[in-house]
Amino acid sequence: MRDQALVLFSGGQDSTTCLAWALANFARVETIGFRYGQRHAVELACRPVIVAELKRRFPVWGQRLGEDRVLDLDVIGQLGATAMTADLSIRITESGLPNTFVPGRNLLFFTAAAALAYRRGIRTLVGGMCETDFSGYPDCRDDTLKALQVALGLGMDTRFTIETPLMWIDKAQTFALAEELGGKPLLEIVAEHTHTCYLGDRERHDWGPGCGYCPACKLRSSGWARWRGFRSEARRA
Repeated sequence: MRDQALVLFSGGQDSTTCLAWALANFARVETIGFRYGQRHAVELACRPVIVAELKRRFPVWGQRLGEDRVLDLDVIGQLGATAMTADLSIRITESGLPNTFVPGRNLLFFTAAAALAYRRGIRTLVGGMCETDFSGYPDCRDDTLKALQVALGLGMDTRFTIETPLMWIDKAQTFALAEELGGKPLLEIVAEHTHTCYLGDRERHDWGPGCGYCPACKLRSSGWARWRGFRSEARRA
């Protein structure tokens, strides 16, 4: 078992799965979230509910959970409007990226997290970024995060490790990982209490709450369907 980790925890499916992964692999786990004027700020209200459910259903993990913080990074919204920070229709831009892309967001998240981790004596940062099932965001790419790990280490003269347990798996495999880590109880927490929808919609579906048609909901719902299909095939086999 490794020593300590700081998890970037938004309240979404991916970061909740990463939090469970960290709790299974580290003796002490702290969490950090960010308020940046996000359109789906309801995710912040989901965070304490998820933590409470993890503590209730997984007492051993509960003993490993340390401090949680939510930092204000409203400057992100001040740098320019995106469909994640303003009431805009979601569309593909001339660059080929959806206008839900918030330039520099993950770079700022990890920089703030590393500054906190430096003061807390934590050297491992955990994030739910993924290059397999994603919307093409360049700050989710493995190369970006490897370069950022080097830059943070040089800039703070401290060796940080950025862990991304979901980097090379798709949404179906993310559901499978949650089941592997915590069985049905963790799957229930993910489906009932996490939030992914860009529009902040909490309409209930079997795969979780959401509008059902934004890019995040489409990825999550299709991943759920594929995962259910894989499980059915495995049972028949």
